[in-house]
Amino acid sequence: MKAAGSVRRGATPAVAVVDGAGTVIGWTQAAEELTGYPAAGIVGRPIATLLPAEGHDGDGDSVDGQAGAPLRRTGTTQVRRRDGQVVVVRVEAVPLALGGDRQKSWLVSAVPATSDLSTGTGDLLESLISSFPVAMAIWDENLRCVWLNEAAEQLSDGYPYYRVGRSLTEVIEGIDTEAVQEAMREALADRRPTIDREARWSHGSQERTLSISLLPLEGADGRPLGVCSVALDFSNSQARDHLNLLREASVRLGSTLDVMDTAQELAEMAVPVLADYVTVDLSEAMLPGAAPLQRPAAAEGGGPVFRRAGMASVRDPVRDPVRDPVRDPVRDGVPESPWERRQTVFVPPRSPFTEVLHTRRPHFEPVLDTSPGTWLDLDPGRARIIRATGMHSLIIIALEARGDVLGVAAFARTSNPVPFTRDDLLLAEELVTRAALSLDNARQYTRERLTALALQRDLLPHDLCGTATVEVASRYLPSDAHEGVGGDWYDVIHLPGARVALVVGDVTGHGINAAATMGRLRTAVRTLAYLDLPPQELLTHLDHLMAQDARGFDATAATCLYAVYDPRTSRCTMATAGHPPPAIVSPSGDVTFPSLPTGTPIGVGMGAFDSHDLHLPPGTSLALYTDGLIETRQSDLDAGMARLGDALAHAAPRSATLERMCTAVIGSIVGDSPAEDDIALLVARIQA
Repeated sequence: MKAAGSVRRGATPAVAVVDGAGTVIGWTQAAEELTGYPAAGIVGRPIATLLPAEGHDGDGDSVDGQAGAPLRRTGTTQVRRRDGQVVVVRVEAVPLALGGDRQKSWLVSAVPATSDLSTGTGDLLESLISSFPVAMAIWDENLRCVWLNEAAEQLSDGYPYYRVGRSLTEVIEGIDTEAVQEAMREALADRRPTIDREARWSHGSQERTLSISLLPLEGADGRPLGVCSVALDFSNSQARDHLNLLREASVRLGSTLDVMDTAQELAEMAVPVLADYVTVDLSEAMLPGAAPLQRPAAAEGGGPVFRRAGMASVRDPVRDPVRDPVRDPVRDGVPESPWERRQTVFVPPRSPFTEVLHTRRPHFEPVLDTSPGTWLDLDPGRARIIRATGMHSLIIIALEARGDVLGVAAFARTSNPVPFTRDDLLLAEELVTRAALSLDNARQYTRERLTALALQRDLLPHDLCGTATVEVASRYLPSDAHEGVGGDWYDVIHLPGARVALVVGDVTGHGINAAATMGRLRTAVRTLAYLDLPPQELLTHLDHLMAQDARGFDATAATCLYAVYDPRTSRCTMATAGHPPPAIVSPSGDVTFPSLPTGTPIGVGMGAFDSHDLHLPPGTSLALYTDGLIETRQSDLDAGMARLGDALAHAAPRSATLERMCTAVIGSIVGDSPAEDDIALLVARIQA
């Protein structure tokens, strides 16, 4: 534990503003000195970041509901510095607002427990707020300034409303306050804080950029008294850029559940705000379904092998090519990289990359050492590119999530002559932490989807075959829009007397559970079909079976269409359980959809099914399908059935085989667009 005396006595109190959700929205220079966290690295993060992992001790009242960890309202507690050391401090917290959700916002001050400032807390807070280095002002219900601190007074030259007695409703030439007035009135009416609202104005040659938070104030009786404004100056372009980068990361990272896309997003976001060149290399376990990584001959010494998943650079490969004798990186658009995306990347056994993987601590090298005798001697390809591009500053961080190391991210500067700073390292760590969680989510999603897809394909029939009187063909197209594949299935069952049963169904939901339920339903249908039950009785038994064993099926409902064709009578008997009717293509090419008796979905337990008979002369085709083929977000089932009818009418006369007919129908309706839902299509043609 760091002794309190290690922080200088008589220091200015460290001050933070914390909103009702426990998020830091204000930070001072004294807070940075006490904790080691700069404003750009802590604003927007939970106050719990500063609490030791094992909790804290101390006396005094507790401020509840702060991001899942108690924050002392008054008394002594512990604060974890950025370097891992712990400081014992005296904390004072006063509420700034009481919102409609009954959550408080807080002005928190902290001083070392041994400081002379640990007593006389009332006077401390009174003098503290006045000398608070962040601009604070209080406005009454008429939006008139009734109090402001010294930092706010310093803004009055460029923003004259920061003067006691002046109202925001007063008209001052060149300054528009309508947006601020509206925001304050909303805060008063809703009694909810407005956090991080950007405001800009120019005064002479000076341009100011502020992040303003509005905190509604209430009296003891709950009546609104006014609004407290807290303004953070982000006129420093670097601090503003870093803050904007973190905001972008919170929105963009993980927007797609794809490992490669997420890795590329991390690389592109960090260029050029943080680095000139960024690479993201992932382990083989992060890329399920990809070809096994091939270890280069130079890697026989045991060094780790990765796959390049993301990279970005500020360099223009056309005007600034960096040629490698082995390959031409210019064609990839990133001249600093000797590897393309998805290619195998070798990491030398004695290098900063290996050290980061083993220790899980970042490698921070503000001035990159390229002299002989370093690890670059083991990697001449990298050394050649580093010297050719002028790479002079390096950060390497392990991508770690839930205890697993997923890969490494490297940040380098080439065009920017300024070396990386500790603040840059802090920003890079925050980006990598967020990206690692998104990568891990994408990995789990990809694994589950691949598993569900493999299960689905394994449970579907592989050797679908018809008879001398019925020719069959099928297509299955998994969804690209849902979490994993669904429970669509089809089947062809040979029955006694040369009869053929045609089945198509759809289980509610998507993923492994839906695929497993589909497999059990298909097995149940085959079992019941071998009992030679009429279609309506088969669906009744299937409905009762699923209703009684709903937990085992792990699905709420399913639709099914079951049809039996008898070549001796040329009649087809069919029944539906909430499934769309088949399309009938006559020998002349006309397409109709028979009106079948409506049946409830499987699993409801009502067993209300009736059958319908059709005469099917030779040359007639039947198309059984799931709703993914006919239903989209833009159109309903009727419009989709009309499109299917047109596609069948166009494809049937022009297709020599049913396989080509299936291909033509899928191509006509789906085309190159990703499928919104799983699609199953089963086509049968009656032979003479």
